[in-house]
Amino acid sequence: MNWDDTDEDTYDEVELTGAELGHLERLTDAEADGDERAVEAALRPRTLDEVVGQARVRDQLGLVLEAARRRGRAPDHVLLSGPPGLGKTTLAMIIAAEMGTPLRLTSGPAITHAGDLAAILSGLNEGDVLFVDEIHRMSRPAEEMLYMAMEDFRVDVVIGKGPGATAIPLEIPPFTLVGATTRAGLLPGPLRDRFGFTAHLEFYEPHELDQIVHRSAGLLGVHLTTDGSSEIASRSRGTPRIANRLLRRVRDYAQVRADGVLSLPVAQAALDLFEVDESGLDRLDRAVLDVLCRRFGGGPVGVSTLAVAVGEERETVEEVAEPFLVRMGMLARTPRGRVATPAAWHHLGLAPPPMPTVDSALDAPLFDDV
Repeated sequence: MNWDDTDEDTYDEVELTGAELGHLERLTDAEADGDERAVEAALRPRTLDEVVGQARVRDQLGLVLEAARRRGRAPDHVLLSGPPGLGKTTLAMIIAAEMGTPLRLTSGPAITHAGDLAAILSGLNEGDVLFVDEIHRMSRPAEEMLYMAMEDFRVDVVIGKGPGATAIPLEIPPFTLVGATTRAGLLPGPLRDRFGFTAHLEFYEPHELDQIVHRSAGLLGVHLTTDGSSEIASRSRGTPRIANRLLRRVRDYAQVRADGVLSLPVAQAALDLFEVDESGLDRLDRAVLDVLCRRFGGGPVGVSTLAVAVGEERETVEEVAEPFLVRMGMLARTPRGRVATPAAWHHLGLAPPPMPTVDSALDAPLFDDV
């Protein structure tokens, strides 16, 4: 199912209806589109001291940057990995801000040829920070060129083809590469080993998300109660991007259908309207669990069959719904297929089927009676 892009601020002056909700983006999707990235820019922390959560990564990165400042040199190359929406782009911007240098942004899919990378590298100045998002999706020829650029600050530009081709060495001023990836396992070993500092971002705790929601509410100029903030944080799947998105939708509801104050009843009513339950599950998540438990008795069932039953593509179920359900302990991936755990049955208000015991399995006849 494709959800139409909807402007983030169009709900302040109109009443939300059921028909309009059918065109909203998936609120619990950790990915962000272009419009949402513009909104996020106003809510991002500017320094390491403003960052909430990720204490270990923050302390380690602060040490690396301070040491580089004292030496008067560019910091080592930095690799940030972790699920989407946890702040990898924000940390890249903070690195550039802390070092007082410009930030150049690009993405792995945009670098399809080695010449694309050479053009970007040749435009860098000394100390610049180059941020490459989804670096694992960079083309192989560009990766091989990046090896030499990261290590020796030099690239060889090949002019011509065949026996007459000539390699012209191009010197690059020292720079810092910040790579972000959601799938660190797809990075080639030689590329991963060239990063001097590697950090993995973890999901946020509810109290950390609560602080983020309070900070964002202040920047947005909305009145938020403590209970309302905690309710939004508890349904945000441990992801700041989702927390900020839910905050904006609750703000819309409060302005249209309430008195403008984001209290606990308003937050609960708004999130129920947008079909985000107490555990952070949305319509698709609950549909997967409902089909798995009610129609297939808890499984095991193949993911393709599950996708057909909920009316979605296989990739949507496998890459969008399943990761959070597995993390919440409601779904198990087995060689025979997907299986609902007791937590899934309880979440739906159903009694889980009795688990077979070892004794009953041993007592079962080896052959059927004839």
